[in-house]
Amino acid sequence: MTGSRSSHRRRLLQARRHPLQTLLSLVILLLISWVVWSTGAWLIGGANWLIVTENLPLFAVGSYPESERWRPLLWLALLSLMTALTLLQPIISTRLRISGLVLSWGWLAMLPIGLLLLAGGAGLQTVSSRDWGGLTLTLLLTGFSGLLALPLGILLALGRRSSLTLPRHLCRLYIDGLRAVPLIAVLFFGQLLLPLFLPVEIEINRVLRAVVAFALFAAAYVAEDVRGGLQAIPGTQLEAAAALGLGPWQIQRLVLLPQALRVAVPALTNQAIGLLQNTSLMAILGLVELLGISRSLLANPAYIGRHLETYIWLAGLYWLVCTAMALMARQLERRHPSSTSAIPS
Repeated sequence: MTGSRSSHRRRLLQARRHPLQTLLSLVILLLISWVVWSTGAWLIGGANWLIVTENLPLFAVGSYPESERWRPLLWLALLSLMTALTLLQPIISTRLRISGLVLSWGWLAMLPIGLLLLAGGAGLQTVSSRDWGGLTLTLLLTGFSGLLALPLGILLALGRRSSLTLPRHLCRLYIDGLRAVPLIAVLFFGQLLLPLFLPVEIEINRVLRAVVAFALFAAAYVAEDVRGGLQAIPGTQLEAAAALGLGPWQIQRLVLLPQALRVAVPALTNQAIGLLQNTSLMAILGLVELLGISRSLLANPAYIGRHLETYIWLAGLYWLVCTAMALMARQLERRHPSSTSAIPS
């Protein structure tokens, strides 16, 4: 208590010696308060949110047939339920807590369930991918692209660290080449140029082309994140695994990769969030995800001049989804902390 009083007295004396610094701090605080107050007053009383409230179904599912909108909405509800169950695990009693394995399989099942609900089949009416859009399409692109990019990135990271010359140089060429190319160029090639090289009778779905382009691009960055995790593991791990009689593939599968992926969780989370945000580039190439829906709505004469409300709404929606992803990744880190001091059993 005495120490806190003395430190407080010391700060007051320092403020008296530097009045200009104190005045500048007060001015900055007043400026921040004014900005927060003005922004809040505009958001509550000055903004016109009709463009958002009247078009919430469009932001959620795009131009999906109205009679079948329950399908993408059901998938979004399942995703929200899985997110809530995952984030509430630390505060749920041990008796009601869901195991991490069940949650993992539940998240993996969300992608085929979403594809089945959106595309149709198994008794559901078939809906063309041209009618997919909004938040549903954004999450679908992110999920499938990440699912393809992760194993491909792991293989590239292992290939770049390989002792074989040809695979090592090919993986290095791929990783360095994709990282040197802007994402919009890869998407442009996948959406517009790739069909020109295929026979006329072969037509690849636009959503599939987008997923493959995103996955190929993200895999190069995932490979570098995984390679960083592999480099963080001390060499004594390899020596101990070899002393136990494990083969090269067993060492990679049982010793190196589990620890490397735990170390790389923060970087991989950053890549997943970046992948979600980069799906907005598809609006330039014709897919009506969140940004594409907003652009089409702003072209409506009834909503001319509502750009600020629209983009603030989009920013808040992206922030909500990205924050949920970051919190789930942080919970994964706490549940499985990275450790390179011992070989996992």
